[in-house]
Amino acid sequence: MPKVHITDTILRDAHQCLIATRMRTEDMLPICEKLDRVGYWSLEVWGGATFDACIRYLKEDPWERLARLREALPNTRLQMLLRGQNLLGYRHYSDDVVRAFVTRCAANGMDVFRIFDAMNDNRNLRTAIDSVKENGKHAQGAISYTISPVHNIELFVEQALELESFGCDSIAIKDMAGLLTPQVTAELVAALVNALKVPVHLHSHATAGLSDMCQLRAIENGCLHIDTAISSFANGASHPPTESMVVAFRDTEFDTGLDLELLQEIGFYFHEVRKKYHQFESEFTGLDTRVQLFQVPGGMISNLYAQLKEQGTLDKMNEVLKEIPRVREDLGYPPLVTPTSQIVGSQAAMNVITGERYKSITNEVKLYLQGRYGKPPGHVNTIVRQQAIGNEDIIEIRPADLLDDELEQLRSEIGETARSEEDVMIYAMFPEIGREFLTHRNEDTLVPEPLEPIHTGEGLPPASAPVEFNLTLHGETYHIKVTGTGHHQAETRPFYMTVDGVPEEVLLETLDIIPTDTAETTVVKTQRGSKRPKATEPGHVTTSMPGTIIEILVAVDDHVAAGDPVLISEAMKMETEIQSPLSGNVRAIHVEKGDSVNPDETLIEIEAD
Repeated sequence: MPKVHITDTILRDAHQCLIATRMRTEDMLPICEKLDRVGYWSLEVWGGATFDACIRYLKEDPWERLARLREALPNTRLQMLLRGQNLLGYRHYSDDVVRAFVTRCAANGMDVFRIFDAMNDNRNLRTAIDSVKENGKHAQGAISYTISPVHNIELFVEQALELESFGCDSIAIKDMAGLLTPQVTAELVAALVNALKVPVHLHSHATAGLSDMCQLRAIENGCLHIDTAISSFANGASHPPTESMVVAFRDTEFDTGLDLELLQEIGFYFHEVRKKYHQFESEFTGLDTRVQLFQVPGGMISNLYAQLKEQGTLDKMNEVLKEIPRVREDLGYPPLVTPTSQIVGSQAAMNVITGERYKSITNEVKLYLQGRYGKPPGHVNTIVRQQAIGNEDIIEIRPADLLDDELEQLRSEIGETARSEEDVMIYAMFPEIGREFLTHRNEDTLVPEPLEPIHTGEGLPPASAPVEFNLTLHGETYHIKVTGTGHHQAETRPFYMTVDGVPEEVLLETLDIIPTDTAETTVVKTQRGSKRPKATEPGHVTTSMPGTIIEILVAVDDHVAAGDPVLISEAMKMETEIQSPLSGNVRAIHVEKGDSVNPDETLIEIEAD
């Protein structure tokens, strides 16, 4: 019986950290037979951003992925990451939805549920833990490790003891940003092992280059469960290499007993698979000791890179990284893990992109400051809170206690578009993109985002296109800046750009593809999007960031007051209210639900009183 047990993250967190969660199921299944023979304690296969990425980008049914992996891995525990009362979404769900979701996960083959709360507010974990136990599965309570003036070892031990009292079968230290040092790891693990009756697991990212040393110190102090990643998807923002840790403990009292040769075969397989996703590689996912300052977790960094790239603002990445700790301090030092990592990261990006801190505040930040995610660990900046929510009351109770049962309402809203309870859960997690996904699935029109061809050094170079350039046409030169792109639909894709500062939408329709072995010219048909008037008047409603309109809250001739929300947009997975700049009557609306919009466009015209 191996002394040290390994959970491999290759099918979930490893590719979430390094290629923005883009690995497709088709690249997982061929190696499952070998993965199943390794003898892992568990394989992490689901949860986190995988659910979102499946329906948003890959156009895969996440439940089908789970079912296929369960069938392909009959001898291995399957493990998932669950965000407590947030489940896999970005808001709190009512208790009946939490229970239903856990039940469907268990029924579809999940064995181990690693359950955490982004605020370390254990009140938000109780329902999920109870549901896992009721379904006869392994409930693992996780402590989100972070560094701040309000966090210390005594606090973490207190939280762990409470989770154990809830019935957790094990406790995990979730070091999502790689902030642990070897000495702190030894002290924290020793304190937890001495205080707890259940096993302690360590999950630590390699971002700062310390995690393998941390795992050694953890094991020396009584932790016998560690998370690793197959070497071809290891290190940097990911985890220590599985093969390396197996070698490190071989022929010692901690020997894992795992087959190194088999693990290396698996590593070679994923080495080739990773090449397929080269377009999602990022210079920000390698070794970076700045994490000790910015505290940006592995799963966040690759997605932040992709989101800024989509916004056309990748040049501001370092500014955003510097702004993240400032926003975190304003919000009372929440650990940076989903959804707070996304909440803090998106707000930091908005602060930088708009050029003014908190000029635009996401709905999620407003909900956070109301207490709807739980109790912040530290003191919240009262000026920011006042700016965000005014004099609204702060919630002191468990946020979910304010929610009525909503499962029946969700079933009614999605109606016959949902073919199963699993479909209802897809809609519950992500209503807008969930409905879109289910509709296209039912119509058999799902189209995953394209993968750029692998450049072999022959023929044309890989598709790495500039986002800002000058274009000369018929003797006239135009300055073009691409600010974003929309979702691929069959052979078409919208591009959002400014032409000499004027926002434009261009619909690109591919009529032919450049062959990889010739230099023939691609033929494309371009179509100017419906041009909205440029915002020039005080009553012209605009957005501060490129995004998608998900709700229109007013109609023509409605009267609005200054500051009233008139639109809701989505950018970087966060929702933002777009408010009326003055009091008056709505005279024109230039957008529809689902439209992509850019700064400086007039979205709504309001005539002042």
